[in-house]
Amino acid sequence: MPGNCLFGFKNHRNYNLRMNRRIFHRTVVGLIAAPALLPAHSLAQSNNSGDAKVQSLPAALLWLDQLQAAPGIKTSGAWPLSAILEHLSQSIEMSMDGFPALKSELFQRTLGTAAFTVFKWRGNMSHSLSEPIPGAPVLTPAPAWQPAALRLRNAITRFELHKTALKPHFAYGTLSKSDYALAHTMHIANHQDEIALHRLA
Repeated sequence: MPGNCLFGFKNHRNYNLRMNRRIFHRTVVGLIAAPALLPAHSLAQSNNSGDAKVQSLPAALLWLDQLQAAPGIKTSGAWPLSAILEHLSQSIEMSMDGFPALKSELFQRTLGTAAFTVFKWRGNMSHSLSEPIPGAPVLTPAPAWQPAALRLRNAITRFELHKTALKPHFAYGTLSKSDYALAHTMHIANHQDEIALHRLA
């Protein structure tokens, strides 16, 4: 009987390993086969409203200037503009200060690394635009979005000047500064899908 139990345990363990590999393979294939397979480093040029998407962190600062100068701004997602900008600020700040909750090292080395590799190859990110960073302070939506825009501007400037080692991303794990800059840029660009600037006729 003990022998049968041991045999059953080994089979169960091998089955779980095979299932985990299968799930991992399907996830990676799904990411690669996601809509619009784009050439490497070809960030989407515009969002759904025709506004140019940022392609670098310095460009993100220029985009914040455009927000400030726009006669009106409309958001189409679950979060108001102030919450979106606060969320983007949190991500950049935490890359320097540390994320409050990390995925397991196994997740970071497998699914997390695979996801970032695909995003980097496609040149754009796709993720839930209403999902907060795990463990991050609760977003505080406010009618006035300008303070959140200033926070994002300061976070970008601080990141650009940052010289010491960066903290692991909660999902992607350890990233170089250039990869982190790309991740932040793609993150901002993805959230631009729900932000439309009103222009004077």
